[in-house]
Amino acid sequence: MATIGEVFEEMHKHFNPAGAAGIDASYQFNISGPEGGTWAFVIKDQKCEFHSDAIDSPSVQISMSDQDWMAIREGRLNSQMAFMQGKLKVQGDMGLAMKLQSIFPIKS
Repeated sequence: MATIGEVFEEMHKHFNPAGAAGIDASYQFNISGPEGGTWAFVIKDQKCEFHSDAIDSPSVQISMSDQDWMAIREGRLNSQMAFMQGKLKVQGDMGLAMKLQSIFPIKS
């Protein structure tokens, strides 16, 4: 099973340029727990740049536990339900946060 760091490093392979059309934003993921860390993506001109650490002034910050992050990535937890239950917290532009599913579609 992949670690959370490996999942973030591999996310660019699932990047959907068409889903990122018109988006110029940065997304930072703050993951807590034993496998936690901070990872970020800068989306611009339908391209994706990965950062394995925090970035300055992200457009959106998403915070959650390592267990909840893996549950979402594996399709065991719906991200909208996690948000409603307070398991997933969003700071910044909520509209951009909602576009994540089209930028990085989860493949089952």
